[in-house]
Amino acid sequence: MNALSRREEETLLKTTKAHAMKECDNIVKACASGRTVSVAWSCREELKHVQDCMVQFTGPEPMEQVRKEYLRLRNIEQQKSGRQ
Repeated sequence: MNALSRREEETLLKTTKAHAMKECDNIVKACASGRTVSVAWSCREELKHVQDCMVQFTGPEPMEQVRKEYLRLRNIEQQKSGRQ
């Protein structure tokens, strides 16, 4: 089977977003440090950079690669369990 269930798709997206947030977090941390309410207008430019960074991980092409890798690993696992 080479299709993802809705649950698998949601899990992959959630996991990929979490990874992207971790990778892109350092961009906004420097600006947000020591701020509370003012972060909304003080860090607008950094927000744009974070959004651009997130697209590198969660855009259509990167997500397609994540899906392909997941399917590849799932097929390997299914083959292994089928042999035993």
